[in-house]
Amino acid sequence: MKKLLYCFLTILFVSILACNNASNDSAKTKTPQQVLADSLEKEVDDGHNIAMPKSMKIPKIQKEIKQLLDSVSKLPAKAQEAAAPYKAKLETLQNELEYAYMAMDKWMVEYKYDSAMNDLGKRIKYLTEEKLKVDKVKEAVLGSMAKADSLLKAKF
Repeated sequence: MKKLLYCFLTILFVSILACNNASNDSAKTKTPQQVLADSLEKEVDDGHNIAMPKSMKIPKIQKEIKQLLDSVSKLPAKAQEAAAPYKAKLETLQNELEYAYMAMDKWMVEYKYDSAMNDLGKRIKYLTEEKLKVDKVKEAVLGSMAKADSLLKAKF
C-alpha cells in the first residue's frame, strides 16, 4: 500500500512539474513585439479599470450639483450675488463632469479589444493610441471627481 501511494505521489509531482515547465516555455517563446503588445493591452485595461468605476458615480454627482444650482437660484438677490463665485465653480464642474462621462462612454464604444490581432505592428500602434486616449479619459474622470469632492464639501 505504501509503495502504491509513493508511486502515485511521485507521478503527481512529476506531472505538476511538467505542466509548470510547459507554461514557462510558452512565455519564453514570446517575441519582444508580443510582450510589448501584451504590456500595452494590460496598461489600457488598467486605465479603463481605474476610470470606469469612478465615472459611474458622475450622474449622481451631477444630480447633486443641479440641486445645489437650483437652490442657489432660489436664494434672495443679495444671497445669489454672494454665491455667484460658488455657482460659477459648480457650473464649470458640471461641464467637466459631463465631458469626463461622455469621454469615457465614447472611448468604450470605440475601443476594439480584438483590433489587428493578426498583425502585431498594427496592434502595437493601435494599443499605443488607445493607451493615450484612455489615459486622457482617466485624467478627466479622476480630475473632475477630485474637484467635485473638494467643491461639494465646501460651503459658500
